[in-house]
Amino acid sequence: MHVEAHEPDTEQLLAHLRSMVRIREFESEIHRLRLEGTVVGSVHLCSGQEAIYAGAAAALDLPRDLVFPTYRGHGWALACGAPLVGMFAELMGRATGVNGGRGGSAYLSVPEVGMMGENSIVGAGAPIAVGAALASRYDGSGRVTVAAFGDGAVNQGSVHEAFNFAAVMKAPVVFIVENNHWSELTPITATTTSDRLFKRASSYGMPGVRIDGNDPEIVRRTVDHAVRNARAGEGPTLIEAMTDRIVGHYIGDAQLYRAEGELDRALAAEPIGRIITELHRNGVAEALINDTVDQVTASVRRASERAQSAPLADPSTVLEHLYA
Repeated sequence: MHVEAHEPDTEQLLAHLRSMVRIREFESEIHRLRLEGTVVGSVHLCSGQEAIYAGAAAALDLPRDLVFPTYRGHGWALACGAPLVGMFAELMGRATGVNGGRGGSAYLSVPEVGMMGENSIVGAGAPIAVGAALASRYDGSGRVTVAAFGDGAVNQGSVHEAFNFAAVMKAPVVFIVENNHWSELTPITATTTSDRLFKRASSYGMPGVRIDGNDPEIVRRTVDHAVRNARAGEGPTLIEAMTDRIVGHYIGDAQLYRAEGELDRALAAEPIGRIITELHRNGVAEALINDTVDQVTASVRRASERAQSAPLADPSTVLEHLYA
């Protein structure tokens, strides 16, 4: 799979910066609120992986196209356009949350922006995304779906079945592996004989590529190419986006499994600092960059405060919208 390189557009880079800072600041605020008890339940942050979400969402036709992420899905929701206040309220269990406070951190969905819901079963979103992609062949929508999951999910049987079925049916789906090197607390190298996961694509007869997942423009161009192929009837693509999470697997994770110096290397390569450096190289004024960051940061803080003033969800409604 070949994607042509070109000089990045400054406005696109600034859009990526806004999207990534929004996600980073949201996650930082959620971390603080979880520690103080305002947010409860299991929380998995995506800090450090923002370029994947910003770049991929910029390549999609939302909300026609649909995204099916994992439980580490805050970044996907925000990149797709989910409202900050509604996202904060959801994680706080407030009635004004995007799911009325029912979904919380690991189960929220925002279908009106194309984010079809997190899934805490590792790899379970892949076959669901393939089904939604196949449906587009019959409903006339022309949609493409994205199935996003971590490196550990590639060893799940459901993901293998999704790869095979999508390739056979030429379903319009893009598989994105967010390879942060860790399957929860276990390195991917301990669970497979080859950590070059994109190479598995050839076994199913679909293209596969490994990219720098900390560069949102590379992500955008690669996903755009895969989406165009899928929409043209050429079937699925597997994209392995290399990245690092700069936080623990979950809040409270002591990260004792990391080698000495690993986190420092990840912080040096994280996407927000990199894109700011690239904007400087493109001649963008420091004041404009700082104003962009400050405005987004302020909007996140305001959204958090508004969400905290909303009423808690009514427990008597807990069985509403529940299907079994």
